[in-house]
Formats: sequence, C-alpha cells, structure tokens
Amino acid sequence: MTASAVRARHRSARRPVTPLTDLATAATGTLALAGRRTAVVAATTGLMVSAVAVPAANAATTSGDQAALPSVDTAALTASAKTVLETAPVVTAPADAAWSFETPAVTAVVPEPEPEPEPEPVVTTSRSAQRAATAETATAATEVAAAAVPQSVAGNAVLEVAARYVGVPYVSGGTTPAGFDCSGFVSYVYAQLGISLPRTSSAIKAAGTVISAAEAQPGDLIWTPGHISIYAGGDQQIDSPRPGKTIQFRSIWQSNPTFIRVG
Repeated sequence: MTASAVRARHRSARRPVTPLTDLATAATGTLALAGRRTAVVAATTGLMVSAVAVPAANAATTSGDQAALPSVDTAALTASAKTVLETAPVVTAPADAAWSFETPAVTAVVPEPEPEPEPEPVVTTSRSAQRAATAETATAATEVAAAAVPQSVAGNAVLEVAARYVGVPYVSGGTTPAGFDCSGFVSYVYAQLGISLPRTSSAIKAAGTVISAAEAQPGDLIWTPGHISIYAGGDQQIDSPRPGKTIQFRSIWQSNPTFIRVG
C-alpha cells in the first residue's frame, strides 16, 4: 500500500475587516473622483484652467472609471473681450496739462442809505432857561397866530399840542420849547399827553405800528430815514424841519413816507 503525503493548504493572512473599512473605501473613491475633475476659472482678460493632480497610485486604478475631459479653446472664449479692448477709444493727456476757465467779473453795487442825524445829544437846561424859553414860545405863537392852520387841528389832542409850538426854531439835539429837532419835538408833544416815546426817529418807528397811508389819521406819525413828523391830515404835516427853519405846518414832501401809529 502506497502512502501519499497530502500537504495542508493555508489561507494567506488578510487585514481584518471592520465596519469602518467600507466607510474608508467609499471616501477614498470619492476623493479620487474629485481629484480627476478640472476647475475652470473665467476672468475678464481670459480663462485660467487648472487641474488638480491625481496621485500616481490612484490614477492607475481609476483611469478607466471616467473619460478624460475635453480640451478648452481659451483663444475663442477671450476673442470678444480682446475685440472690445482693441476698439475702445484711448484718451491720453500730457502730465503737465493745465485746466483753466474764465469767470465773468461781478460788481455788487450797494446803495448808500440816507444819512440820519441821530441819535441826537440830550441838552440839559436849567429851570430859568426853560421859563425864558416858555415866554419866547408864547411870543412866537402870538406872532404866527394868523398863520394858516389845518382844520384837522381842532378837536385833535396831538395836533392841538403840536400847534402851540409853531415858530419854535430847529435846534440840533433840542428837546424843549427853547428849540427842537425833529424827534425831540415829536417826543415832547406826545409826552404832554402822557405817552413816553424813545429819543430817536428810528426808535420811535420801532415803538409804533406801521400802517398804510389810507389808514393814517391826524395825529399819527410820518417817518422817513433820518426824519419824523406828525401827520396833520390831507397832504399836511407839522414838524421841526432842519437848521435855520422853525416848526411849521407844511405839505408832505416825502416821496415814500411810512405812516406810524403810536399807542
């Protein structure tokens, strides 16, 4: 009987398989596939094509999984942009270029306001001087008694007081019957009626109310720059005009008077 020796076969050792083995295999295949894809980035001046390199070990095993990507003609894609750039106008200017423009000459003309001889100084007189001035005023009033006096004076308290001083001379800064300037006369007349007014014509205007010529009544005031008078009705006024003149009733000479009502 022939004896034969049969050698036993042994399986080669393998790496142990765990649940993580399948997950690692799937992840490796995905990375290999992503590595074979091409990223194409477009820019305004052309195209830039970049490919992610595939490791040599994986390229051999995955070359049959996916066909190679087609080539890209970058010249055709950038042709339109190059055409626009070539046909666009080019503007150049020298480095030392200077820009200038002419402006028309503008001359402003500001009209000069009429001079106002105020504020006027306050003249202080003694009681004896005031008595003498009162006597002189009475004499002057007698001399001008025959002078024409507007009918509006009768019954008008302001004009009746003002009419007493017809003939009193103009005195710059005067505030008494010895002599008045324009605002001194107006302030003095109203003071006899218990109404206190400021010292200057502009201040008197500010203290009153501007009214229209149609609204004006005898006893209201007439103001113009540098002068103030008392309205006597119609076309008349009473005022202390200027040096060398006396208080008198006369026509309204102002071209554009402002009427003021006090109180």
